[in-house]
Amino acid sequence: MAVTASVPVAPTSAQEGILRRQSLRESAARTYARALPIVPVRARGLTIEGADGRRYLDCLSGAGTLALGHNHPVVLEAIKKVLDSGAPLHVLDLATPVKDAFTTELFATLPRRLADDARVQFCGPAGTDAVEAALKLVRNATGRQGLLSFTGAYHGMTAGALAASGGATDVRVTRLPYPQDYRCPFGIGGERGAEIGARWTETLLDDPKSGVPAPAGMILEPVQGEGGVIPAPDAWLRRMRRITAERSIPLIADEVQTGVGRTGAFWAVDHSGVVPDVMIMSKAIGGSLPLAVIVYRSGLDVWQPGAHAGTFRGNQLAMAAGAATLAFVRENRLAERAATLGARMLGQLQGLAAAHPCVGDVRGRGLMIGVELVAPDATADVPPPAPDLAAAVQRECLRRGLIVELGGRHNAVVRLLPPLTLTDEQAVAVLDRFADALAAAERTPPHPSDPGPSR
Repeated sequence: MAVTASVPVAPTSAQEGILRRQSLRESAARTYARALPIVPVRARGLTIEGADGRRYLDCLSGAGTLALGHNHPVVLEAIKKVLDSGAPLHVLDLATPVKDAFTTELFATLPRRLADDARVQFCGPAGTDAVEAALKLVRNATGRQGLLSFTGAYHGMTAGALAASGGATDVRVTRLPYPQDYRCPFGIGGERGAEIGARWTETLLDDPKSGVPAPAGMILEPVQGEGGVIPAPDAWLRRMRRITAERSIPLIADEVQTGVGRTGAFWAVDHSGVVPDVMIMSKAIGGSLPLAVIVYRSGLDVWQPGAHAGTFRGNQLAMAAGAATLAFVRENRLAERAATLGARMLGQLQGLAAAHPCVGDVRGRGLMIGVELVAPDATADVPPPAPDLAAAVQRECLRRGLIVELGGRHNAVVRLLPPLTLTDEQAVAVLDRFADALAAAERTPPHPSDPGPSR
């Protein structure tokens, strides 16, 4: 990465001052800043340079936002073109050539059976607002209020999104078991575990005494991200589609983190061939800038003007950056590249697990990878999670110039979300640094840490 003179490198003392002022001025709700005490000043692709001159390989990628990594040339050019044109930067929901180009490119990537009969709603710039819009849409369209969601889910931090997430206590939302192999709620795993969960779902919906009235919709993540990088089996997703379709329940797919090639297909639902009624999109669709939309079947489009609005739903720079990103991923077949490279990295991490008993499970899809760390000396068939060890691995990674995220039910899953532009050589460097960090953390007594998720 070339070093420019536009952003001065601060001495270590200056960086420490910036971090100290942040801790004094910002709220206690800050998350990543606690686990990653760095001050980024430059970035390109996979690499971030801190104010102290250190360089890091970024496998957090803005929590999955940076499909093309930092400051990709096609993204910068798209933004510069809008700025140089004199186009308005704030237009509410008015039609513009930039928005038209973005919508056209977005529809070109959608499952064809949805794109041929779809409407798009531009939301506030965060994924959580798109979740709110989706829930409001199906409730309005069906006249029903209840929702079906899944254990381990994460849909955002606003009230409605939290109510549908795994840690909520809102009884209006019925929790269903999300299929897992490693920590199957039924102690079975595999196809049989997923089948039992699906049968439980059907029973709740068809039993007049289940206490679960006909819901407004079902919301699910094709791969649970914050829940621990847990891919849903394709057959199970098709079963959920059949269950909901037969009962006229809109199916909502939250593709905020899984979309735009991340899992090895352009949209994670493409793996199973499922066409949901509503798709929630944010993060990578803005090309690193804030943007969120829902796309849904036209038959659901019954709400009144202003039923869901927001001052910043017309982000022209994000639409330009997003259109450039969508086109680059599609034209350069980066989803296929993510599938190939992700499978190779998964295999190498599984080989690493053979030498480290603290690695309980390695899983993921494409370049959405999770390594669950466990107590290595436990006698249980499935050892308990080891969140303190995971936090220690994250710290050791940072010391070696590797930025990773933590997730999972107990924050014991080390997550890798590198950009889709990751090279073979960079992948080797990432895995080498992770292996070194894992070995170092095993030798060092861990300290409690909980950076938490963000949307």
